[in-house]
Amino acid sequence: MDPTTGSTVRIAGLVRQFRSGPERLTAVDDVSLEIAAGSVVALTGPSGSGKSTLLHLIGAIEQADRGAVTVDDVEVTALRRAALARYRQRVGFVFQRYHLLPALTVLDNVIAPVLPRRGRADHAARARELLDAVGLAGRERALPAELSGGQQQRVAIARALMGEPRLLLADEPTGNLDSTTGGQILDLLLDLRDRHGMTILLATHEPAIAARCDRLVRLGDGRVVEDVDLTDGEDPADTFDRASRLRL
Repeated sequence: MDPTTGSTVRIAGLVRQFRSGPERLTAVDDVSLEIAAGSVVALTGPSGSGKSTLLHLIGAIEQADRGAVTVDDVEVTALRRAALARYRQRVGFVFQRYHLLPALTVLDNVIAPVLPRRGRADHAARARELLDAVGLAGRERALPAELSGGQQQRVAIARALMGEPRLLLADEPTGNLDSTTGGQILDLLLDLRDRHGMTILLATHEPAIAARCDRLVRLGDGRVVEDVDLTDGEDPADTFDRASRLRL
């Protein structure tokens, strides 16, 4: 599938603040970005720089104080509750902590987010296809505790794809994994992007992960401080060095 069938994301003047006692802390401070359909964008920056909050705003997990998020010409920040719920169902989320339900099998964890829409049997075939796509065919009846960290993250990715998202938001998806397994997870995400057609935004601290993305956006104190195109055809080692120098 053409990856450009993924979503286009436009962010304009986005602000998110939190109250801390008498003070208001600004987690996202006047961020404006345009994300091309089918691109893979790394959001980097130190802890507390606003990466997770920005992903939550794009995914409508949190509400912005000011500004707009527009996905495929739909202004998400203007949607009412019912429309927001429908929007969230069309966005895939992957987190650093896998959030698998320990008492459910792998298959049922993948199916769980879409169960309210139809019965289990209606979704089982697609869930098995996705588990095959992420390299877990034959593990459908396993429990999360029987899987490695990398395998659990693969289950989480399959779960995120159940709604056939055009936009995938990944918050430190390799943060709990060793470098080899983390690289395999990114391989999987890039392959799924190419096969299913998705736009991917992922938060990461890891230069080796960021260097393989199409674009690197670095945040500091809630603002965009660097925005680098990584698709200019330079040697991969040079791209890695450049990503490393950006103080992820």
